[in-house]
Amino acid sequence: MEAKAKARFVRVTPQKARRVVDLIRGKQAAEAVAVLKFAPQAAAEPVLKTVQSAVANAVEGAKRNSERLDEADLFITEVFVDEGPTLKRFRPRAQGRAGRILKRTSHITVVVAARETASTKGGTR
Repeated sequence: MEAKAKARFVRVTPQKARRVVDLIRGKQAAEAVAVLKFAPQAAAEPVLKTVQSAVANAVEGAKRNSERLDEADLFITEVFVDEGPTLKRFRPRAQGRAGRILKRTSHITVVVAARETASTKGGTR
């Protein structure tokens, strides 16, 4: 069972969000949530919400398909940050000039899945 969650147009720069995302890549979902709760970066909050949403999507998808799913079995299989649209703002500078300010946004994507056991991987065709 694989589940995905996206947070789009998040007002954090992709570079800063990628630093946080690198902390949780490949970890167990519960461990990733614990790491993100105590991460000092501001980008940890939207990443945490996206991870929690992906876990909730996995649980609801399992319920819908009448499958058994334990949240402890979920791992982060894929997590990445893409660049969203940039908001352009101007600040007054000396001698009548204007300085451009770029307010960058991010699209955060998290994919969680249950780790497959050896018996399900080596099936016959």
